[in-house]
Amino acid sequence: MIASFVRKIFGTRNDRVIKQMRQRVAQINDLEPQMQALDDAALRAKTDEFYQRWHKGETLDQLLPEAFAVCREMSQRVLGMRHFDVQLVGGMALHQGKISEMRTGEGKTLVATLAVYLNALTRQGVHVVTVNDY
Repeated sequence: MIASFVRKIFGTRNDRVIKQMRQRVAQINDLEPQMQALDDAALRAKTDEFYQRWHKGETLDQLLPEAFAVCREMSQRVLGMRHFDVQLVGGMALHQGKISEMRTGEGKTLVATLAVYLNALTRQGVHVVTVNDY
């Protein structure tokens, strides 16, 4: 009974995690006009900039909003596919080592690009395992 009361006031742990992720999504969305304004060369240069910042001590979590915004813009330019907010949340979950369950057609492959790009910034390699042919 007390646990139910506490959940009603504070929400579940999952509710709190999703709320934090939605705040990060807002940060990413705020960066979108900046990324759209960059030409292709400047957008590509962001990867080296992120590596240098990581090498100097910034964490991947600190780089996440900008890196996800860059990945989203690259995806839009190259594939014509823009990550939806829910896909950004899925990318954050994958980056944190959590399981992100998605239905067929919800963009699992696109979600994976976010976490792959962010974690590849360390230049230590990233493995992607999929049952799809592509």
